[in-house]
Amino acid sequence: MKNMLVNQRNFVKAVFLGLGLLPVQKGSLAMAAQKQKNDESYLWLEEVEGKKALDWVRQQNDRSLKELERQPNFAAFKDASLRILQAKDKLASGQIQGDYVYNFWQDAGHIRGIWRRSQWDTYQQGKPEWELVLDVDELAKKDDKNYVFHGATCLRPRYERCLIRLSVGGSDTSYYREFDLSTKKFVEDGFALPPSKSALVWVNQDQVFLEDALTLEQQTTSGYPRIVRRWQRGTKLEAATQVFHGEASDVAVHASVVHDGDKDYVFFVRALSFFTEQIHYERNGQLVELPLPRDIHFEGVFHGKFLFTNRLPVANIVAGSLIAADLEALAAGKAEFTSLFTPTAQQALKDVARGENYLYLSLLDQVRSKVLRLEEKGDKGSETWERMELPLSEQGALRLTSVDEDSNRLLVTYEDFLVPPSLYAMDGRSLSKNLVQQVPPRFNAEGLIIKQEFATSKDGVKIPYFIVHRENLKLDGKNPTLLYGYGGFEVAMQPSYMAAMGKLWLERGGVFVLANIRGGGEFGPSWHQAALQEHRQTAFDDFASVAEDLLRRKITSPRHLGIQGGSNGGLLMGATFTQRPELFRAVVCQVPLLDMLRYHKLLAGASWMAEYGDPDDPVMHKVLRKYSPFHNLHSDKQYPEVFFVTSTRDDRVHPAHARKMAARMQDLAKPFLYYENIEGGHSAGANQLQHAQRYALEFSYLWARLGA
Repeated sequence: MKNMLVNQRNFVKAVFLGLGLLPVQKGSLAMAAQKQKNDESYLWLEEVEGKKALDWVRQQNDRSLKELERQPNFAAFKDASLRILQAKDKLASGQIQGDYVYNFWQDAGHIRGIWRRSQWDTYQQGKPEWELVLDVDELAKKDDKNYVFHGATCLRPRYERCLIRLSVGGSDTSYYREFDLSTKKFVEDGFALPPSKSALVWVNQDQVFLEDALTLEQQTTSGYPRIVRRWQRGTKLEAATQVFHGEASDVAVHASVVHDGDKDYVFFVRALSFFTEQIHYERNGQLVELPLPRDIHFEGVFHGKFLFTNRLPVANIVAGSLIAADLEALAAGKAEFTSLFTPTAQQALKDVARGENYLYLSLLDQVRSKVLRLEEKGDKGSETWERMELPLSEQGALRLTSVDEDSNRLLVTYEDFLVPPSLYAMDGRSLSKNLVQQVPPRFNAEGLIIKQEFATSKDGVKIPYFIVHRENLKLDGKNPTLLYGYGGFEVAMQPSYMAAMGKLWLERGGVFVLANIRGGGEFGPSWHQAALQEHRQTAFDDFASVAEDLLRRKITSPRHLGIQGGSNGGLLMGATFTQRPELFRAVVCQVPLLDMLRYHKLLAGASWMAEYGDPDDPVMHKVLRKYSPFHNLHSDKQYPEVFFVTSTRDDRVHPAHARKMAARMQDLAKPFLYYENIEGGHSAGANQLQHAQRYALEFSYLWARLGA
């Protein structure tokens, strides 16, 4: 899951103050009744590493850690989480590159991790013989930096040179360094970049494209690259020549070198917004803007055909389809569009991957996974596409872990709430599969069951949700229940094996619920667009309807119901607990967006205006002001205690969102806990130790608030 849980009205005085979670000072109730401070009073908390701001953070951290670490299960929760995270028999999934499968691995002996590889033949038989490629712990010690490995891009077809991406503390800002796989060393005077949100893209062994965000002048207002340069080996970075540019108002520009058999195609993409793009094709040394709708997503080239998915109907092809057009005809303005896959109303196309002879489509059908193989048949001009479903379970989540563009090899994983991940190596031609690895259970799932239920939202639409609980669950409203939601950016929430949650929550009798609310991608573009911009309240209403359905069925009650969500899901938490505080007793609000009138001025926030709307537009300002959590806290209203979790080094969603919300709640004498990891990026943790700490804090909080 891209990310990760509110109370009765009288809980504040009776429970919160009784537990001593906030110091009760004379005049605190009077202070709550005073006129609320204006928004500008909290701007100092936007100084990410300002002394005053960090002093406040450390004070809140100390208070919250003191409270949560004294909970009776904290130490056991942390130990159990760490054992899960550092297990030697975790899923060793990886990327197929040539004769090898490459895997990044972390355990107790490798806190920051190692990058390693195994020959395909032994790997696919479930007997990998691992060869160390790069030890990140050793590198971090040598360079005296807290590196977090963010992946590597290796140059095909020989896969001898790689561009390795390393961040400090888990932020999106990263170093790039060229690495030689034959010597297992960084290349002296090779391609390299200082920390930034720039990127390098291979053209050939002696040339890369630089997506340039090294200076403010070269960045969009979202902080991403605005310019693409061609950089020749042996020349200085400053000598790289500009080959493409966008506007400051764009989200970003990208260079893409797409492989199709023996041919390479070069494209440059202007991301005009989060959901629209303008695509240019380098044809015979000239750039040609392809005549395409803007609200599409480029999926690559396969056998000379340009592939894309559409968010709105194109040439009578319904939204959410996979569409093909002959690339050269498209560049000449003469292409016809053909739908290779058209979803039903209950389906959503998730991912498209290209193999040597086949296309693979990962899709959802009633929020359950399927993978299809598409094969082109016939001669040019009279092609047909044969479709076959891969013989895999459809009850949980299937993921195309790695598809080799130069062969018919692929790796696929399966998991659900109760079944640990299984990894299969498959032959795309015969569809035969080998079980590479089955992860052993991390918690006792005996007697637990999974159901899919439907709630009715405010406008009458049925909202699906998954619920995991004991088979003999008593419908008495006393079951501690955790409701998770996201609802944005076309991201679909699917069943997955959350080992720490299973161990710390389900195994101890808790109920877990995953809401598939609008704003996500569970049923294609229309499901997302139903909660876009001025329709955002729809997502909040959907989430509340799932909570109300749980209460109606007597699965739980407000006394025992908590909610959790992160990033966009953190916004969901903030809007929900400020609008419907009577429904919940606990809220875990992770790396959230909460100040919706300034989100576009903070870090990468400007890139999300296609999702939320522009706060500077008078019409959207009113819409955002109506639900912005930071602006909808009131002194005369009682709220459930909220646990804010964020990271100083999150350079995607600014930590000031959580800081300012908590500080305003502090001024209003409203109950909250706050923990800001001083490093960790958008995942709020830079390594396994920090993730284990976070799990222990969150579940100690939840059991203390929602238990009997």
